[in-house]
Amino acid sequence: TQARLDPDPAPRSGDSSSDGIIIRRAAAREEYDECARIQDETWGAGFTERVPSTIFSLTQYLGGVTAAAFSPENGRMLGFVFGMTGVREGRLVHWSDLLAVRPEARDRGIGRRLKQFQRSAVLPLGVTRMLWTFDPLVAKNAHLNLNTLGARISEYVPDMYGADTGSALHSAVGTDRFIVAWDLTTESAPDAHARDASSSPPESLVVNRVEQPGAAPTVHTADDLTELYIAVPDDIQSLIADAPEQARAWRQTTRQAFVWYLERGYRVDGFHRAEGRGLYHLARPPG
Repeated sequence: TQARLDPDPAPRSGDSSSDGIIIRRAAAREEYDECARIQDETWGAGFTERVPSTIFSLTQYLGGVTAAAFSPENGRMLGFVFGMTGVREGRLVHWSDLLAVRPEARDRGIGRRLKQFQRSAVLPLGVTRMLWTFDPLVAKNAHLNLNTLGARISEYVPDMYGADTGSALHSAVGTDRFIVAWDLTTESAPDAHARDASSSPPESLVVNRVEQPGAAPTVHTADDLTELYIAVPDDIQSLIADAPEQARAWRQTTRQAFVWYLERGYRVDGFHRAEGRGLYHLARPPG
């Protein structure tokens, strides 16, 4: 029955930080239900990719992770992470499917701590690689995934979850995603491009430049560049709310630029934010 789906109490142990926030596995039906509520709050009640509470629970029996962050003051769940473990190309991997933090708890490093807890939970299983997706247009997530965690982009997938998931977050721009891979065996450190966030690159190296304020970016393609930058808005969600046509233009042009350059062997090796925008650095591998 449903009451017997909760895992052994042992997974409840977790880590607390200097601010007292506790990160641990979810381990009771009401906690899985709370994960589902945060999912609804984040993506909307009409989100077609919604994961039900029972799957949050069952996954933990099969090497998966459903973990959450809890307030030290009142025990309120502040956010959660959910992922599944499986086999890809003959090796164990963990697919991190959902990460959400409630609005009042954002910008406190909770997303990073949830990912790190997830890493510590799957390493003992022999998992050395974690995969997940994120929207290339979301600068804050690019910074977390590439600079803070040290994940690396392996693929760009147009409309990975379909053109419309029923979520307001996706309604104007679809669901293009980067698939990223995180090597769990090494402690990540930001690369040179992530650290050098105080200066902007030469505008000639930005291949999707905005020629006039408020205009859509224009893509410039040239396969003789050894390095280049692809720009994204600093806050795509505000743009979706205030100027959806402009947001759609950003999706179309960044898709064009990423697909064109990645197909020609360029690799994303850095990201930084400067002058009200995000900038992905791409380089062509030698040889």
